[in-house]
Amino acid sequence: MSGSGEVIGAVFILVGAIFSVVSAIGNVRLPDVYTRSHAASKSSTLGVLSTLIGTLLYFLILDGFFSIRLILGIFFVFLTAPVAAHMICRSAYRHHVPLTESTVQDELKDYYMENENPDSEDEEQVERVEGSVKPLAVD
Repeated sequence: MSGSGEVIGAVFILVGAIFSVVSAIGNVRLPDVYTRSHAASKSSTLGVLSTLIGTLLYFLILDGFFSIRLILGIFFVFLTAPVAAHMICRSAYRHHVPLTESTVQDELKDYYMENENPDSEDEEQVERVEGSVKPLAVD
């Protein structure tokens, strides 16, 4: 029975390592922050999850040891990595980080042009703060 536990754990860990290498290559080779974030969040999350599942199965099958820490690690990586990547991309888009030249379509451009006008927000902020400390200009 120990041979099968080692093989199952090793396969999951190997798959996790392959996905982590693909993620690292994507971070180096992809052209802009949006595609790099995609590589960093999707493939590295899958790589870390596969590695943790392989470790969990190895100890579960071989030693009969169930680790709640590994389950919590799987849960938190699965929960936080995609959300963090989304927030990074959202912040980059709002700060006008350029898309790559090969981008075909920008679906958010019309939405932000209609719904967010940064000039009017700055004027409202200045009016609210008038008489107190002036807001700092951001270039």
